[in-house]
Amino acid sequence: MALHLIKLSVGTESIEDLERWRDRVFGKGQPTSHVTRMFPKRRDEILDGGSIYWVIKRVVQVRQRVLDLEEITDSAGVKRCRIVLEPELIRTNPAPKRPFQGWRYLKPEDAPGDLSVAAGGENLPEDLRRKLLELGAW
Repeated sequence: MALHLIKLSVGTESIEDLERWRDRVFGKGQPTSHVTRMFPKRRDEILDGGSIYWVIKRVVQVRQRVLDLEEITDSAGVKRCRIVLEPELIRTNPAPKRPFQGWRYLKPEDAPGDLSVAAGGENLPEDLRRKLLELGAW
């Protein structure tokens, strides 16, 4: 069973902001990556269909499927982990999350589900979605 990662998307204001950054840095439709200091020890479980869940403004809002975990060395000679990600951002059911540092493992049973198109949530404006979450109506 796939294991996931969860990470704060620091400096990101919205899903649309993350999309714009992704397209500007990597190119529209291209695989993206995120470099982090620690390499996950449970690599095989993550690569078995896992995703990285992004926390934006204290709410888990979107995920990207993990394609690979690569060990790299930065310009200072320090080993790092490059998390290679599918370009598609999949909106999730909003889930509040307190701040934390680095990434954490996220068990499948603890991961928020994908936002259902049938529920109409995918087409809501970001500010309305956030307000509904704050009101506890989601």
